[in-house]
Amino acid sequence: MTQVTLIGDRLASPGTEFVYEGESTACEGCPYRQQCLNLTEGVRYEVTGVREAGQLLDCAVHDTGVRAVEVEPASITANVAAKGAYAGSKVSLPGPCPHTECPSHEYCVPEGADFETEYRIDEIVGDPPHEFCYLDRELTLVELAPPEE
Repeated sequence: MTQVTLIGDRLASPGTEFVYEGESTACEGCPYRQQCLNLTEGVRYEVTGVREAGQLLDCAVHDTGVRAVEVEPASITANVAAKGAYAGSKVSLPGPCPHTECPSHEYCVPEGADFETEYRIDEIVGDPPHEFCYLDRELTLVELAPPEE
């Protein structure tokens, strides 16, 4: 479902993805709070459109200001347990991984995903980018559907 919000001008282009982190202390007293703080914390969003008629507004958080954009919850690319992973199945992430040097780390601990949440697999992408898992997990790379709001 498309929502309109305000984001930093540097991020305001279609295809940009971000994880909404919530209110900053610099937001206190801002006249645009209602339009800006209207997303769900911790959810990954994709900018789907920029409101061309919208003006650039001053912002205490974003140095170049904010502008109105249309966003939708974005899918998440992640590694999940290979056993039982198929398009349409429900899965949870296997858990945290301390091995930040691993080429798969960003998929084992993806931004905008929660280890306690169950997700639906939209698509099987294939093998993860690592040659072996330091935690000895059998994983497959998938595209998870955005969380239901």
